[in-house]
Amino acid sequence: MKAKILMIAMMAICGALSFTACSDDDDEMSNHDRYQKAVTENVKANKKHDKAILLVAFGSTWQQAYDAFDATVEATKKQFPDYDVFLSFSSVICINRAAAGENVKPRNFYAPSFWLNAFADKDVQYKEIVIQSLQVIPGEEYKNVRDSYIKNFANNFYGDLDDEYLSKVKIYLGTPLMAEDEDVDALAKVLYNSTKSKLANNSVVAFMGHGNPEGYDYYGANVRYTELENALQTLSGTKQYYVGTVDMPENYKTDVLLRMQDNGFTSGTVYCYPLMSIAGDHAHNDMAGDDDAWEDGYELNEEGEVEDTSWKCYFARCGYTCNDAVLDGCVIGLLENTAVRQLWIDHIKRAITNDYGLLDYYHSKNPE
Repeated sequence: MKAKILMIAMMAICGALSFTACSDDDDEMSNHDRYQKAVTENVKANKKHDKAILLVAFGSTWQQAYDAFDATVEATKKQFPDYDVFLSFSSVICINRAAAGENVKPRNFYAPSFWLNAFADKDVQYKEIVIQSLQVIPGEEYKNVRDSYIKNFANNFYGDLDDEYLSKVKIYLGTPLMAEDEDVDALAKVLYNSTKSKLANNSVVAFMGHGNPEGYDYYGANVRYTELENALQTLSGTKQYYVGTVDMPENYKTDVLLRMQDNGFTSGTVYCYPLMSIAGDHAHNDMAGDDDAWEDGYELNEEGEVEDTSWKCYFARCGYTCNDAVLDGCVIGLLENTAVRQLWIDHIKRAITNDYGLLDYYHSKNPE
């Protein structure tokens, strides 16, 4: 009982109202129930098929990101005309800030649990559900979606869903952008083709990913950044490509600088691109922002990173050309690159092909 109360309280944070006016009955509902009602009514109103795709993003509060998400939903609908397609945020903070209208007009997003429960509603009950992660690597957010949201849903954690339905529905999970070795090579080809024009005059192209901090490197996914850097350098035949992060130990911008210098790039132009699904706070602030902690030089923190300084300012202070003019056109999320977006959509195809991504949590808990 305590667990359910705690979860309900948590879910109350994970959504936002879909209506500006509420009935007296709505006023008497808990926030959790109100959010669930809003999502379920949304699904019922838009249900056209017996199969659904739920795209799960971390989230954002930037209009540029919302445009990228909306474009991804529409592209997915076009390629999967027999599926209803919906979008969810997994970040509580992003859901709350989006609902409050931080940076943009208020917009309501909901946690995956609300959508999954709506898909199981007695008046909906999709025969097939595909959950596609819009993460770049399988990290903490992906783990939460798989091992909490989906598993709790399939196992009927609260006992309030139709067990007979759960025993029959097919649930597929599409993996993040760089989940497998072959995914790294596929992404490297797209990024190389998109940026190879920047390599003239011995300039450097540096991608900024997120990365998992120490203790959170689930699935050993941090290695994908190193693999991507190696793949890009192999494709280009040069050492002009680098892939760093904001949160992976020993792969901060300071580490990228050392690798550049070791390879003879001690000056010149640095083009920075976000290696994230969307261009949000990290892209606009951590990468291309004006924050600069320089006084009489930079001090490294205990992890070897320079805090409160963007990549743009850091590389400029270190003797490279990296300014707003250089970054013009570079601050775009991966979902804004149609070829990269297609890689995520291809993961949906892979998930449902020969049951590659089929999850069977229900029968593992309830063996026949």
